[in-house]
Amino acid sequence: MPEEDLLELKFRLLDGSDIGPFRYSPASTVAMLKERIVAEWPKDKKGGPKSANDIKLINAGKILENNKTVGQCRTPFGELPKGVITMHAVVQMSLTKAKTEKKIDEAPKTNICACTIL
Repeated sequence: MPEEDLLELKFRLLDGSDIGPFRYSPASTVAMLKERIVAEWPKDKKGGPKSANDIKLINAGKILENNKTVGQCRTPFGELPKGVITMHAVVQMSLTKAKTEKKIDEAPKTNICACTIL
């Protein structure tokens, strides 16, 4: 693929730091980008993703779907030619993992209901 067809992407984390920039083909999928983020995630940061499913990628205010390609997710307006596209990477643990971790951390609650009828 010609060098000029590659898109340069960087990923902004919640604390404002960046991962990248990296060059990708427009045919690369969002799932491939997420795998790269997991591999490149700074080891010293807490709350990092355990898998690609824990990451939500946001570009131009839209959450990107795993099966879409970078070329499909690209917004045609507002981008400079040869510019770096910044996508936001948000770590969001899946609900099933969060619920099981919460259950382990919390002591079991007992519901006590006392009703008196006079």
